[in-house]
Parts: sequence; structure tokens; C-alpha cells
Amino acid sequence: MDIKSKRIAVLAPVAWRTPPRAYGAWETVASNITEGLVARGWKNVTLFATKESVTGAKLEGWIERGYEEDKTQIPLVSTCLHISKVMERADEFDLIHNNFDYIPLTYLPFIKAPMLTTIHGFSDPDILRIYHEHKDAYYVSISDSDRDPGLPYLATVYNGIDLSNLTFRETPGDKLVHYGRIHNDKGTHLAIEVAKKCGMDLIIAGIIQEQGYFDNLIKPHINNSSIQYIGPVNPVQRDALLKESYAVIHLNLIPERFGLVMAESNAAGVPVIAMDLGSCREVIADKQTGFLVNGVDEAVEAVGKIGQIDRKKCRQRVEKNFSIDKMVEGYEKVYEEIFRREGKY
Repeated sequence: MDIKSKRIAVLAPVAWRTPPRAYGAWETVASNITEGLVARGWKNVTLFATKESVTGAKLEGWIERGYEEDKTQIPLVSTCLHISKVMERADEFDLIHNNFDYIPLTYLPFIKAPMLTTIHGFSDPDILRIYHEHKDAYYVSISDSDRDPGLPYLATVYNGIDLSNLTFRETPGDKLVHYGRIHNDKGTHLAIEVAKKCGMDLIIAGIIQEQGYFDNLIKPHINNSSIQYIGPVNPVQRDALLKESYAVIHLNLIPERFGLVMAESNAAGVPVIAMDLGSCREVIADKQTGFLVNGVDEAVEAVGKIGQIDRKKCRQRVEKNFSIDKMVEGYEKVYEEIFRREGKY
């Protein structure tokens, strides 16, 4: 049997539409996996996501809109309904590719179909109790740095991004940019500090995930001239934002799990100044596609060296390592290994 005839279920979260209109990292990856499989000739791919999601595969859903977009929903109710409905149909598939964290793992004793879980990060150490309860399951990490030593990973498969909506521009803009979640973990306040010390304008974009943090440490500095906050950006707006960017400031304060922002920025030819924590040194090639730093002062110094970065090499590194096709090629190898172990290939 042709492996590409196998029946694959891609389980996406239901916080946002898949793909998301603006923010929604896990939904973005689930979409890219699904569309990448279809593009590479997989014939029986079903995406389980919100009903309004958009895909070239077969779409199945029970939740009308994402719970982050429709606040009348209790998130856990929508989550449980969505996951349980997928598991009711588990026997229809040769493999379930879970991109919805740990809850689907609790169904493993009750279904026959193998499940591959892409671990997009551990939101809290306590969820490891569920992962460790299912050490015989199949796991993939999204970076070598974001691994739990107690889990038996099949592989690391880096996230792949859609290069078609990221325009490479050889000429840099004149502003610093920080985008993604507005949260202390992402160091938005440090990007402001860097911009002020460099005497450069800063544009901030993204969803406000921690309102108190935004109100106390970000909002007082916004003046709609040298420091701007423009809200969440969709892919078209993001492309326009990166056109204005001299460099992207990504001073995360916790170890980065993968960092779609870094790959997206490099794809547009924009160098990234990132804190040397977690996966940043896997995504950014230090002194080639950006700079790895250990604080604000080093970041300020790095801004002065951005002219040394070859923007073409930024794009080329993403094309080689972080494209949708490269990601799906990696998952195909993982699928093949799972089918071999299951006696189905």
C-alpha cells in the first residue's frame, strides 16, 4: 500500500481558526502540516479544527468559532467536545497527528489508532504527569532544546512556515520591530529599552496576553511616534511590518520552544536579535542571520552590527531548514517509522 494513501487525521486546537487570522501558533503549524501533506500528494488527510477553518484537506469540526474569538464559550468545554468527537472516530484513521497538547493522550487506552503528538511546549511542569503516564506513545519535539529527558522522542521536526506570504527584501527598513505575544516571557519591555538606548523607533505588534503587564510596563511608553503598538497582525500586515524592519528584537526571558517569529523574520530577510535561551541558537545562526545575546546591553551593541548580516543568507537558511516542505518531509519519515512499528508498512 502506498504510504500516501494512509488515512491521516490532523488534530488542531480550537482557540482560533485554522489557519489563524492573526495570532495562533499551534493552529498555524497544524495548518502548515495539513496543507503540506496535501501538496506532497497525501490522498486521505482530514483536518479537525473549527468549522470555519480553511483547508485543502477534508475539514471536520464541531466548534463554530475559536473560543478566543467567541468569548461566550468556556474554553475547556469546547476543548473537551472537540477532542472527544475526534476520538469517537479514531478507528477511521491509520494515524492521528495530535497538535493539541496533552488532553488527547488521556484517550490512548480507549482507541486503536496510533497517535503522534507534536509537543509544542510544556505550559506547566505538572502536565508532565500525563506525558509520563504514556511513555509508550509517539512524540516529536519542535527543537532539540525543548525536550523532557523522560520521554522517548522519535525525532525533532522543526516547524515549517509558509514562505509564499513572506516577501524577501534586500533593502532594510529603518525601525526596530517586536511582534508576537505581549507577555513578560517574550520580553516586550526589553525591546522598548533597547529601542530607547539605540535612539531608534520601535513598532510592537501582537495580542495582549497579559493585560496587567501591558498596562504597567508597555502602555506608559507608547507615544504613537517613536514607540508604537499596532495590535495583532495578519499575514499581509506582518509582511508590511517586516518591510519596515531594520531588525526584529526577540529578547525572550524563558527558554524559547521554537520561535516562529524568528523564522518568519529571517524569511523576509530581517536579522533577529534574540536572547540566547532555548531554541534560539537552533533557529538563529549567530552572527550570520542575527545575534544571540544575554541582555539589553548586548542587544544594543548587536543593533550596531546589523549591517554585517547578509539578508540573503537569512532567507536561504529558512528555505533550507524551516519551510513547510522540509517540515512535512520530516513528518513523513516519522509516520513511516510509526507504521513500521505498528506493522502497517
